[in-house]
Amino acid sequence: MLSMKTIGLFLLLLPMGLMGQDCKLHSETDPFTKQTKLSTGFIYLDGASISFDADSKEVVVLISVEGADKCFDATSTAFVFFEGSKVKMTIRNGGTMNCEGLFQFVYRNTPTTNSILQKLTTQKLSQIIVKGNNDKETIIKAGPAEQESVIKLGGCLVEEAKKLIQ
Repeated sequence: MLSMKTIGLFLLLLPMGLMGQDCKLHSETDPFTKQTKLSTGFIYLDGASISFDADSKEVVVLISVEGADKCFDATSTAFVFFEGSKVKMTIRNGGTMNCEGLFQFVYRNTPTTNSILQKLTTQKLSQIIVKGNNDKETIIKAGPAEQESVIKLGGCLVEEAKKLIQ
């Protein structure tokens, strides 16, 4: 027969065990190529939303910036800042020219994680400043809950993406 202390300890540790198994990614199979694509879905930040997507060839970090007239092309840049660090990462837009507010970081899906992806999915993001065609800057901030979601879901996707490599 279990004692009350044992049951209490089990109930106390149960949420910790469940958190380690929580990797909710969206998965779909392309009907033509039969390749699997993974996505975190959108994680909402202050001023934008961010999504991590992957297939067998690449991992894409998509930032959808809120507001009208947000045009980005190959010369557009994003400055990524992390909590507790003065160092910033400068990343160019890897997507096509658009005026829908879509900014992309595109990386090859390889067995070893790209250093920028590694940093994005292991360190707390404090803010991203995106600079579009008109040199106007948009500041995107991440709160504590959003920081944890980016780390947890982004890290999970990056690890699962390695299994898609053919």
